[in-house]
Amino acid sequence: MARKLKPKFDKQIIVDAFADMARERSIDRESLQEIIKETLSMLVRKKHGNEANFDIVVNMEKGDIEIYMIRTVVETVQDSVLEIAREEANQGAEDYEVGDDFLEEITLDNIAESFGRRLVNMAGQTLNQRIRDVEKDNVFAAYEQKVGEIVIAEVHHVRRSDVFVMHNNIELRLPREEQIPRERYRKNEPVRAIIKEVRKQSPTGNSPDIILSRSDNMFLARLFEIEIPEIYDGVIEIKAIAREPGERAKVAVQSYDDRIDPVGACVGMKGIRIHAIVRELDNENIDVINYSDDPITYIQRALAPAKIKDIQVSPETRSATVLVGDDQVSLAIGKNGQNVRLASKLTGYAISLIKEGGEDIELIEFRDELGKEMYMELIHAELDTAREFLGADPMKILAIPGMTKQLLIELRSIMLEEFDEEDTDEAREQILALPDLESSATVESSTEVLVESADKIQVAETPQDEFLSEDGQSQRT
Repeated sequence: MARKLKPKFDKQIIVDAFADMARERSIDRESLQEIIKETLSMLVRKKHGNEANFDIVVNMEKGDIEIYMIRTVVETVQDSVLEIAREEANQGAEDYEVGDDFLEEITLDNIAESFGRRLVNMAGQTLNQRIRDVEKDNVFAAYEQKVGEIVIAEVHHVRRSDVFVMHNNIELRLPREEQIPRERYRKNEPVRAIIKEVRKQSPTGNSPDIILSRSDNMFLARLFEIEIPEIYDGVIEIKAIAREPGERAKVAVQSYDDRIDPVGACVGMKGIRIHAIVRELDNENIDVINYSDDPITYIQRALAPAKIKDIQVSPETRSATVLVGDDQVSLAIGKNGQNVRLASKLTGYAISLIKEGGEDIELIEFRDELGKEMYMELIHAELDTAREFLGADPMKILAIPGMTKQLLIELRSIMLEEFDEEDTDEAREQILALPDLESSATVESSTEVLVESADKIQVAETPQDEFLSEDGQSQRT
């Protein structure tokens, strides 16, 4: 069989180009070889149609890229794509008979001449697009396997509150909602985060969208695994995490070795282990507690450092009523209700706090009905519980900005319903009969009273370096 043209192209250039492309695009040689074959096949079919008979050789090791057009030798040509006249075939050195296969070789030397520059350029664009698609698929597959792992990347730029970082020359995104509040990021500084999710398309549509997170509970769990060998080895297990990123977290742990104290192991000598995690999380306070299958014990430990008088639980409704002493209310509630809120998340029980000495409900339980601003105004007015609110002078409550007679009646009704009680018509009529606080002087005077009251409020705090509570079950930093 004769070949019309001999390749003159420097094959070493092709070999080097293949090697560079495979390395830079993170594509294995076999995949790249198949992409080139598919692209050349598309080029042949565009030129000669789907019925064309051809063979393609792509060898990245040797730098061979060749297309062989195969036609049958005939006396009279009826289909120029599949047939060649014997007279034309015999113009070369070999002697062909009718029925023989004639091979015409197309190489990089004569590809433009054989297919035309327009088709060759189109094939080049298709090849680049196919390589980009495979590259994106490879990146997606590689990072999808890394979901749940911590990576250390370098901040590339910040845009629209999202932080974009580079990891192994791949761009990853740390959205605002996955950042720790108040953290600031600078270009070229390292950042550690967990790979939370990998999506096929980024917002720009150019590459996979790889989502990082520093606020997810799993990030805290992975930090514990890194800093605490017993957790990594499975001797200690993290049973639950409740977290308000950048502020405070509660972590319940359990040991499967009776000789190992899970809380002490997590904290480390003089707090060295837990402090490493705290520094990474922008000084987020972390309470480590010993997990228990007994819900009463578990809730008691979760509410530490507050001391609990009594707990009544209802496993069916996943709710708990907790009795605390007057001097422990602030500790049990925590700053802005943080302690009881995290304890509820950690245990999975809706926790209601009652002061010792009578049934009562902390005002934090009505925060949704009150709204954040109204709740804070009432706290500043030293109204901490529902009973205190119901027993307060209505004029004092009406002096609070935003409070109206109708709203006061509605709030009283909501709170009384929690005690299985109803407001009297007489009480409602007395509220409606009160004078309206119209003058600014009255409002300003009431505001001054509230400010003076707010100055008297003291929130109990535990020392930051105190790790062991009195029962030895919880530790905090």
